[in-house]
Amino acid sequence: MPDAPRAAAGGGVRLVRVPDDRAGQRLDNFLLGQLKGAPKSLVYKIVRSGQVRVNGGRARAETRLEGGDEVRIPPVRLTEPGDKGQPGKSLLEAMAASIVFEDTRLLAISKPSGIASHGGSGISFGVIETLRALRPNQPMELVHRLDRDTSGLMVVAKKRSALAELQALMREDGAGLRKRYLALLAGRMPGGVMSVDAPLHVGLRQGGERHVQVNEAGKASLSHFRVLERRGGHSYCEVRIETGRTHQIRVHAQHIGHPVAGDDKYGDPDVNKRLREQIGLKRLFLHAASMEFALDAGRVPYVLNAPLAPELLAVLDRLGS
Repeated sequence: MPDAPRAAAGGGVRLVRVPDDRAGQRLDNFLLGQLKGAPKSLVYKIVRSGQVRVNGGRARAETRLEGGDEVRIPPVRLTEPGDKGQPGKSLLEAMAASIVFEDTRLLAISKPSGIASHGGSGISFGVIETLRALRPNQPMELVHRLDRDTSGLMVVAKKRSALAELQALMREDGAGLRKRYLALLAGRMPGGVMSVDAPLHVGLRQGGERHVQVNEAGKASLSHFRVLERRGGHSYCEVRIETGRTHQIRVHAQHIGHPVAGDDKYGDPDVNKRLREQIGLKRLFLHAASMEFALDAGRVPYVLNAPLAPELLAVLDRLGS
C-alpha cells in the first residue's frame, strides 16, 4: 500500500497514512524518509515541539508506528536538493569498495571508522546518503546504525519487506539477530566469558551530546565479553550483545573497569595516550565483525562478516603477545 498524503488545513501540512509494510518503523526514521534531505536534528526538533502528530496525538521520536497510523507532518523549509551537492569522489569510492555482500533484498558494507551512519549535526553525508548517491535508482534504508567511530558490518535494506522483517527481529533482543564485535579492552580481563547485565540510560550533556550511564532507571542491557588473546597487557575480546542500546559495549566495558581502547568518551585517557603514542592507535578499537539472522520466517539464513579493519590489525601486530 503506497503512502497516501492528503492536503490539510494550514497550507503545506500533510497527513500521511503509514503503509502496512512500514509497521514497526520508528517515527524519526519514517519522517526522514518523508522529508528527503532533512537533517536529523530538524526531525527531532519538530517532533519535540509537538508539530508532528500520530493519530492526532503527540509522539516521541522512538515511537513505533503501526500500519494505518496517520502521521501529521508540518511544512518544513529544506535546502534545495542541489545545494547540498554530492558526496566527494573519495567517499563514493570508499563506500563502493566497502561492500561485502549484496543480494536482491540486502546490501552489507564494512563501514570505515569516522563515517557516520547518516547525515545531520553538521555532517552532510553519512553511509546512507553516500549509498543513495552511489545507487540513485535503488531504494535504500538503514536497518541499524553504528557509532561514527566504530568500524564494521552495517546492513542496508533494498526492499521494505526485508527492512520490516529485520526490524522485527531486532526487537526480539538477541533472539532473532546475533551480533558479534571485536574490541581491545584496557587491562587484563579474566578468562572465560564475562556477562554484563546492567541497565543503560541515555542522558544529554550541555550542548546536546549524548552520554550513556549504567542506571537502574535505564533499559535492560546484556553483553558478553570473552578474551581471545592478551596483547601488551591488554585484552583482545569477542563481544556478543543481546540488546542494541546506544554505546552499549563502550559503557559496559567501562562499567567493568576495562574500557575500550581509544574511546575518547568512556575510556581511560592515560591508556589512550600511551596506545596512541607508542602503538599508533588513533581511533576507537571497536569493530562490528558479524551478524547472523534468517528471513522468510527463518527459512533463509544469512551469515554476514566484515574483516577486522586493517589499521586495527596493525595495532594488534605492534602490541605483540
